[in-house]
Amino acid sequence: MEEESGEELGLDRSTPKDFHFYHMDLYDSEDRPQLFPEENPRMRKEVVQAETANESTGAGDGKAQSDLREEVEELVHLYGLEDDHELGDEFVDENMPKMGVSEYPPYGMKRRDPAREQRDWRLSGEAAEAEDLGFGGWGSAGQCQDLREVYRYTHGRASEEYECYVIPEEEDEEEAADVFCVTCKTPIRAFQKVFDEHKEHEVIPLSEALESAKDEIHKNMYKLEKQIIDMENFANHLEEVFITVEENFGKQEQNFESHYNEILETLAQKYEEKIQALGEKKKERLEALYGQLVSCGENLDTCKELMETIEEMCHEEKVDFIKVSVFYTNRLGKFLKTKTDVEISQLMDSINTIPAPSAPVINPQAPNSATGSSVRVCWSLYSDDTVESYQLSYRPVQDSSPGKDQAEFTVTIKETYCSVTDLVPNTQYEFWVTAHNRAGPSPSSERAVYVTAPSPPIIKTKEIRSCEEAVLICWESGNLNPVDSYTVELTQAESPEASGVTESVVGIPTCESLVQLQPGQSYIIYVRALNMGGPSVRSEPATVHTIGSYFRLNKDTCHPWLAISQDGLTIIRSERSTPRREPPPSDTRFTRCVAVMGNLIPVRGHHYWEVEVNEHLDYTVGVAFEDVPKQEDLGANCLSWCMRHTFASSRHKYEFLHNRTTPDIRITVPPKKIGILLDYENSKLSFFNVDLSQHLYTFSCQLHKFVHPCFSLEKPGCLKIHNGISMPKHVTFY
Repeated sequence: MEEESGEELGLDRSTPKDFHFYHMDLYDSEDRPQLFPEENPRMRKEVVQAETANESTGAGDGKAQSDLREEVEELVHLYGLEDDHELGDEFVDENMPKMGVSEYPPYGMKRRDPAREQRDWRLSGEAAEAEDLGFGGWGSAGQCQDLREVYRYTHGRASEEYECYVIPEEEDEEEAADVFCVTCKTPIRAFQKVFDEHKEHEVIPLSEALESAKDEIHKNMYKLEKQIIDMENFANHLEEVFITVEENFGKQEQNFESHYNEILETLAQKYEEKIQALGEKKKERLEALYGQLVSCGENLDTCKELMETIEEMCHEEKVDFIKVSVFYTNRLGKFLKTKTDVEISQLMDSINTIPAPSAPVINPQAPNSATGSSVRVCWSLYSDDTVESYQLSYRPVQDSSPGKDQAEFTVTIKETYCSVTDLVPNTQYEFWVTAHNRAGPSPSSERAVYVTAPSPPIIKTKEIRSCEEAVLICWESGNLNPVDSYTVELTQAESPEASGVTESVVGIPTCESLVQLQPGQSYIIYVRALNMGGPSVRSEPATVHTIGSYFRLNKDTCHPWLAISQDGLTIIRSERSTPRREPPPSDTRFTRCVAVMGNLIPVRGHHYWEVEVNEHLDYTVGVAFEDVPKQEDLGANCLSWCMRHTFASSRHKYEFLHNRTTPDIRITVPPKKIGILLDYENSKLSFFNVDLSQHLYTFSCQLHKFVHPCFSLEKPGCLKIHNGISMPKHVTFY
């Protein structure tokens, strides 16, 4: 500790000169040692013993001690230390005697020495502590040691103005949070919910908040892992696509390179052939020219000889000269006219002539370059050829065998393309072209086969089948030759002016298509045929509805005794049409059971139709597989499920037959209209009395493949089928 100065404090009361005041912590602490006599019994006992010993020294010492106590009590009262008991009663100095009043150190507060403010007051060693605190030889050595231990424990610090040792207040351990504020997203203590700003906030137990946070973390981790897996799958897919594109690009590059090399080889070969042909022609013409020059020289020599002969004859007699001159003149004239002039003209023509063009190259047919009655043909020619016109020839190809004798047609044009019209749809034609100039025609090009677009298909409206989710469309090709594919175009018939195509199904190889549609809508359907030449025009439209299931009766399965109406929805059995003999057995037509089947669309889901019956008529209605035996009654095998009604002697008998078995069910009110519900999803077949909205019976079927409606009449009468209708509400419960 620092040395004390001798300056006195400016207080109201005078204090002893050498008085030291040690200011202690004003707050109680459980860990604070018992420093003062009230709190430290051992020190209190030793002090009492010292006071008892001092009493024997004399009255003077007792008076001085009592004065000192009064001054200490006044200071205690001045600093408010009466209740805390934190100010000691006696402090000693090492230089004072152990017993007696004079041994108490003087109580006083001195100012610090400014020169010693920089010195650390925490001195190591007991000597420094004793020097700073002023603990002398008062009391026993144990008392001084206790005071030193108290000083070390409290870790006091010096104030700025006075030499007062303040024992810092020990901070209580912060109380752990036990609830969680949902509004602030932070843990708090329970009393803060009552008195703090969290009073109106929602709080939950800390364990519950911890579990909720863990669950949220697990959910986020699961989502993150799922996203990572999706990203990895997407990356793998991109890698596969990249590899596929790279492989295709490599193949295409190889194909283009090989095709390019083939073209170069072909051009080089043709170039060599042309050069060789031109060389041969040049040689032939030079040889001919050389021969003509030799002949001309010979003719000149002959003329010279004739001139000399004429000159010799001029000296002879005139009569003989005239006779001979006439002969030689005629001979010379014939020579000049017949030989020399002709050869010279041929020579000049050969020098000024233009070569005939080479053969054109006709292009193969481009996609969508034809209609049903026309086709566009294109070709090309070498740029150094002089062409005045082209002659395009064509003829039809029958039985896909080019070269047969057919009528040929020729068109003369000046361009390298031509649109040929008045052709037959979906028919192949072979074309070839020649180039012409003053020198003559070129060789003909290679022959190329072009095809016209097909004729529009013909939709079979009577064979269209539909349900709430799809429609099955059938059509005829309308072409003698096969086509590549078909396209179905659909337009919603919401308004008469609607003409845009809402959906197209392309690449259909056969003459039927099952198209998925929206329920409760009406559609207008068109069909196009496609081949290499292009698409045909639209077929005649057909209207379909996705309201309920719509089907017609199949005439190919109809028993000969039955007749089907024109609309395909009414079955009639008349007495006149019933022969005595049964028809021969057949795999497709009913022979023993007078029945007929309907063509239901092959779509799993719900199908509903109704049958209007006569209560005095013997009939059978239900469903059966397509391969049900045609020589057995309906319901007599495991391939059919039927409801049969027989009427005899004013009694109605109803049976629900499957494999010759029926449950014992009594129907009191004969139905006039029977509703049939086929449920593929639940493998059930239900029958209803439509007029009473009454459920009659439900089969549990094993529908491993598609079934078709079936109808039978055991006696003359008729059954009328109602389909393409919405399902009643009472039916939806079964």
